[in-house]
Amino acid sequence: MYTSLVQHILQLSSKSAPATGIGLFRLLYGLVALQEIFFLLYFNHLIFDPIPYIDVEFPMIPFFLGVWAIIAFCLCIGYRSQFSALACYAFWIVFVQFTPMQRDFDGGFDLFMTGAGFFLLFMPIDKAFAVDGLRYKLQNPFKHYAQYSPASVSILAYYIPVTICLSFLYFDSAIHKMFAPHWRNGLGSWLPGTQPYYVSAINMSPLLNNEFLQKCVGYTILVFQFSFIFFVQQRYLRPVYFVVGLGLHLGIMLTLNIYPFGAGMLIFYVLLVPFSWWRGIAKKLKAAQPTLSIFYDEKCPLCNRTALILNHIDIFQCLDFKGVQTYARNYAELNAISDDDLLHDLYALDANGKVSFGVMAYSQILIHMRYLAGLGLLLRAPIIYPLAARQYRQIADNRARVPCDEKCIITGVTSSPSFYAQLFDTFKARPKFAAHKLAKVLVILLIFQLNSSIHYGILYRLNVDMHQNALRNTLDEISNTVLMVSQTFFGITPHALYLHDHFEGYDRILAITYHDAAGKEQWLPFVNEEGRLLAPNWGRVHSMWANIAVTPTINLERLSKFIMKVTAFFGKEVGLDINQTVFDIKMKKIHAPSVWVYDQLNQNLAGDWQTIGSAVWVGNKFSVSLPNNINDL
Repeated sequence: MYTSLVQHILQLSSKSAPATGIGLFRLLYGLVALQEIFFLLYFNHLIFDPIPYIDVEFPMIPFFLGVWAIIAFCLCIGYRSQFSALACYAFWIVFVQFTPMQRDFDGGFDLFMTGAGFFLLFMPIDKAFAVDGLRYKLQNPFKHYAQYSPASVSILAYYIPVTICLSFLYFDSAIHKMFAPHWRNGLGSWLPGTQPYYVSAINMSPLLNNEFLQKCVGYTILVFQFSFIFFVQQRYLRPVYFVVGLGLHLGIMLTLNIYPFGAGMLIFYVLLVPFSWWRGIAKKLKAAQPTLSIFYDEKCPLCNRTALILNHIDIFQCLDFKGVQTYARNYAELNAISDDDLLHDLYALDANGKVSFGVMAYSQILIHMRYLAGLGLLLRAPIIYPLAARQYRQIADNRARVPCDEKCIITGVTSSPSFYAQLFDTFKARPKFAAHKLAKVLVILLIFQLNSSIHYGILYRLNVDMHQNALRNTLDEISNTVLMVSQTFFGITPHALYLHDHFEGYDRILAITYHDAAGKEQWLPFVNEEGRLLAPNWGRVHSMWANIAVTPTINLERLSKFIMKVTAFFGKEVGLDINQTVFDIKMKKIHAPSVWVYDQLNQNLAGDWQTIGSAVWVGNKFSVSLPNNINDL
């Protein structure tokens, strides 16, 4: 088996694919991280303060979140990609492991993002849609962009992350699902969609009320997850798994209020796009021929850099940059312009023979790029044009015209190889050595996954007692230690999501209200009258309330803690003086059946609330009154 793995790695390492999917993967990962950072900033006091706005234990949290946001943005645009990926990976680990996010505000996708961040360190993320690619070109501005070959990567850069982060995850999740009655009944996607705490703002009752459709979806998910690891890399099945998986995760984002989880999973699907599709899309987007020729001074470092920058952002390849010294006299439209004038400005020539120069040439360039046409038209505006023309004239008249020497090299730009480049340089030089090295790493990751799947997906589900004797107890401790390492650094963890042990007995939900100055009862902007968690209280805030505070067996101490945090945070948000406000704790009965019930969602939304307790603040000290038999109500 090990020998076959090595041979397979050697075979795949020699095959190349467009770098497009890798670049988009980096971009989307950065965007998902960025939105989550903004979420953390918004709920900073709820998540990180022991008592929101009252006991601020981590005053530097916003600063570090701001630093993280800058790094995530740099990762999005591909600026210093390797460092940005490493820093982003470190921030995920630190925030998840050393703040309340780990215990009380599990986002449901933190470990998944950690695993994805780990693989980003070894992926060629600077090959497409990256500022780094431009920075490297600018090191030698006198090298024409046409001399650079299209970016391509080994298909291992696609296959390995998909195998570890998706295939293993799906298979592990499917094992757990087989022990859940509602999943065996084909209702794995139906049941969460009927629970008020879990649904999005879109009422999916017309779809939920179709039993045949729901069972088709449920069984499709099981077949999809079990078979994914075996067939996803098959050339003719890859598009099928791409389309089905894309539809399933889009459905999660639309149906449930755990959109970060859906978004985090979807970013991996750009790695599943068939390679021929990327080539086809590129061919469709590329202009049949350039629509604008731009003439620039070949001996001017600034002009060459300008040509490289504009070409780099010319997505549709509508521009053709040509040196004045080589090409200008081949065009009759430019013959009337003196040599000095041609070298003095940037000139643009369109397909109709219209010549533009200076700021108007830049306007034409932006317009012909298509997606920047608005900026091109803005340059012609009455107030902006004279200002731009003055600035352009100042730069153009003071530029240097010298052969390339050390002065034309941008300082601070290095071409030190990334981890990925070093790895595949080793493949080229010593392919067998590199293949064995990579195979050993993959085997270790496989052992980590097997530890999780066998211990927690099979033995735990079969109620095998690991503490019967000293040997089993030792093995159990070793397994937990291995899981802790794999979970912390690689995101490998049991994926037992929304199973029977989560929903069995989940027959009540709670909400909080207060009375305004006029004595009218108002609902905190957290859980509404139907029992839905309102936007933007989704993601990890939803998890705090629906998965930790309110569970089939409610822990009063834990529930009281979160009622304290919710009333302090949202009381401040709506402008209440919490020391002068009495909060009522409401309870409503719901049902979470493992068999299909018609219109279950609307039945759960329409139930009646009863007041079961109250919470008050006196001198910023919190107290709550709840019945001790809350689990029997």
